[in-house]
Amino acid sequence: MVFRPDSYNNTSNVNAQVAFDAGLRNYMLRVYNWMASGLLLTALVSYLVVNTSFGGLFYKILINSSGEVVKVAPTGLGFLAILSPLVFVMVMSFGINRLSTQTAQTLFWVFCGVMGISMANIFFIYTGGSVARTFVVAAGMFAGMSLWGYTTRKDLSGIGSFLMMGLFGLILAMVVNIFTQSSAMSMLISVIGVFIFTGLAATDTQRIRLSYENFYQYGGAEMAAKHSVYDALTLYLNFINLFQFLLQLMGVRQGSNN
Repeated sequence: MVFRPDSYNNTSNVNAQVAFDAGLRNYMLRVYNWMASGLLLTALVSYLVVNTSFGGLFYKILINSSGEVVKVAPTGLGFLAILSPLVFVMVMSFGINRLSTQTAQTLFWVFCGVMGISMANIFFIYTGGSVARTFVVAAGMFAGMSLWGYTTRKDLSGIGSFLMMGLFGLILAMVVNIFTQSSAMSMLISVIGVFIFTGLAATDTQRIRLSYENFYQYGGAEMAAKHSVYDALTLYLNFINLFQFLLQLMGVRQGSNN
């Protein structure tokens, strides 16, 4: 429950409320700034990988192809690039309280850069126009749900728990579909993925807003600085996953007539 002064009958309590609200706004702004900066770095790295001389090298080393761009598949190194961000997530998730602020920030930047490499293959698969359109749609959906999660007084924790259980089921379905290669299941996975990560944009935003009480009362500036990076990572991942699942539904593949 967010800290609120017990009474508004005296000036000190009013000032405490004003200070709390101002601190909360500044903290959320810091989180969103970290998230936006991370997305910008990811986009920049992906662009450089695809549109510079490194693009051809990337294509040969990380992508298998039978001569058709629409049928690309990762090589062993490609899978390593795709899965390596999980290492950063695990380190930051389990070590955030032991990491220094500078280390947490550095890991965040490295993580976003690696994500840029791992996501570069989407530009070999989908047209640039469809990637841009999907990004705009994902940004609008994420912004709307995040704003709702920040402003609503309804407790979303139950919904968040339900979505997390759905996420584990989604991961299991994705693993199974690696072997079955079912187009129908792929479509269903994408639809469910959009639903889950749209919801998580709201529930995680509310969780972040409510967790600020701990920083305000107990943590201090150092804890708030570190956790703002981790909270930004959470929202960043929600957006990236929402974008990728939407792209599977909306994206136009290279060489397609659609």
